[in-house]
Amino acid sequence: DKRLAKVDVIGSIAHARMLGKTRIIPKKDADAIVRGLQAILKDIESGKFKFDPAAEDVHSNIQDLLQKKIGKAAFRLHTARSRNDQIALDIRMYLRDETDDLIELITLLQKSILKFARQNMQVIIPGYTHLQVAQCVLLAHHVLAYVEGLERDKERLSDAYARIDRMPLGSCALSGTGLPIDREFVCKELGFAAVTDNSMDSVSDRDFIIEVLADLSILSVHLSRAAEDLILWSTKEFNFIDIDFSFCTGSSIMPHKKNPDVLELIRGSVGKVQGDLTSILVLMKGLPLSYNRDMQLDKPPLFSAIDTVKDVLEIFIALFQNIVVEKEAIAAKLFDESLFSVDIVEYLIKKGVPYRQAHDIVGNMVRKCLDKGRKISTLSEKELRAFSPLLTMDVMRILNAESSVRLKTSWGGTSPAGVQKQVSLWEKKINA
Repeated sequence: DKRLAKVDVIGSIAHARMLGKTRIIPKKDADAIVRGLQAILKDIESGKFKFDPAAEDVHSNIQDLLQKKIGKAAFRLHTARSRNDQIALDIRMYLRDETDDLIELITLLQKSILKFARQNMQVIIPGYTHLQVAQCVLLAHHVLAYVEGLERDKERLSDAYARIDRMPLGSCALSGTGLPIDREFVCKELGFAAVTDNSMDSVSDRDFIIEVLADLSILSVHLSRAAEDLILWSTKEFNFIDIDFSFCTGSSIMPHKKNPDVLELIRGSVGKVQGDLTSILVLMKGLPLSYNRDMQLDKPPLFSAIDTVKDVLEIFIALFQNIVVEKEAIAAKLFDESLFSVDIVEYLIKKGVPYRQAHDIVGNMVRKCLDKGRKISTLSEKELRAFSPLLTMDVMRILNAESSVRLKTSWGGTSPAGVQKQVSLWEKKINA
């Protein structure tokens, strides 16, 4: 828990100032405590602070160091405070900072993806459902889906921040205190939105940790799915992209291999994050109110999940700046005319054919072309009319990838004009 040292000292400075302001302890002792803690904080920020492994925890470590610096006045710091509300405060302060950092990293990843989208606005790829070729989409449209998911992740973390941002100090062990403390003063000193309202809940609540871990679990799923796309796209079978070798490794036996190991490790690390969430849920599910020492074990999974997700975000930010799009290889995959079957269905619908009938007509045409080893574009007008009198040679104009994506003009669709607008809207929002 040495990573809590800085917030522990900052919280203690606010507490000491409150004790002096309310005259619960002599003003000169409060001033001495603040000066001593400020000196310790300076050492922490400069990297000079040494965590003592013999100390019970970081709180004891700081208390012992303060006593060495200022003498007996240090014994007054723990007045009107318990380790229970102290650690609740520390974790909330720590999580406020980490949540801000996570949101910033997600934003940087969104910017990296948007830059990639902007650079590849003209690239059309086969889209997939069930991992089977479905319809044409713009590559930019595909990666904008990542941006959307990441935005929801930011929203969830922002929502969690509102519940983290409550000041528990003054709850003491579980019942509050009879001393005339000023919780609102400490709240303002530390920049919290409000104080907590129930002392028992204040020291025993870890919902805010569970919520952050749940948010990180969802975020990690989004990152894992993006990693899976990139892994597939980098295979010889897809050959959509080439990932820079700095994110890949070779084989110990096969000289030709270029394995996307970093992406595979990202995909595997998601299990750790989800395991961290499960660990806290199981830890908390059987605990009676209020504080129990089991809760000391909430920190390792929390720290682990945050570290893992931050590492993955930083890797993805760099990775999207080092992807080469294999445009010629992608273009060769767009000659599959099954990609345009829905466009033909909609062509017939626009001519008044009911959807189910149009679907059956095109399905019949596609099957017969497959049976005869022919492409739809090779059919004569007579052959087209055999499937439907409303099918004429002008249908050939939509049997290409460019026309296919241009037709998808519904809001949120993959038309170039729509995607261009979406990219511009996202750039404006992200850079605001």
